[in-house]
Amino acid sequence: MQEELLQQINELQEQVGKLKKKVSKIENARKDQLSMAVVSGDMDKVMAAMIMGIAAAAMDTKVKMFFSFWALSALRDKNKNPKGKDFISKMFGIMLPKGKNQLKLSNMNMAGIGPMMIKYLMKKHNVLSLDEMFKTAGELGIEIIVCEMSMGLMGFKKEEFIDYPHLSYAGAATFVTDAGESAAQLFI
Repeated sequence: MQEELLQQINELQEQVGKLKKKVSKIENARKDQLSMAVVSGDMDKVMAAMIMGIAAAAMDTKVKMFFSFWALSALRDKNKNPKGKDFISKMFGIMLPKGKNQLKLSNMNMAGIGPMMIKYLMKKHNVLSLDEMFKTAGELGIEIIVCEMSMGLMGFKKEEFIDYPHLSYAGAATFVTDAGESAAQLFI
């Protein structure tokens, strides 16, 4: 009887050990991290991404923002003019907004009056401007990753992007890996 009891105790200890390993894997499966894919080049959507990123970073959550396709326009520096672009790359450069302050609204753009109205209301209600949001994001350590494929397709060069303390370049696989490890993922 005592031998059976010892065997049952050993089996229970083995099961508890297996459960502890499973719980440990679950607890460590996701990082306290927010991964965002920002693909829209609309002012209100870039602004929403920045607001959510800043809020998360202010709560000590690591934030990684993967800018792709039309969102790359927000990262262009209006004062930088890289040389050596082909015709199509030059055309994209001319047709797309050059920087976050030239972005249009997704709705009610009203021939450019909409963004001016939003900027006025933001100032009136003490909401950070997009410039201030990017500055704050940099201070909080938010990482901005530029999609290399989108950059190549649209003919953008590294030299034309903003000076941002945590700016890097990577492919979609890097974002997918980061997002898979993150507690939260957003697509904007």
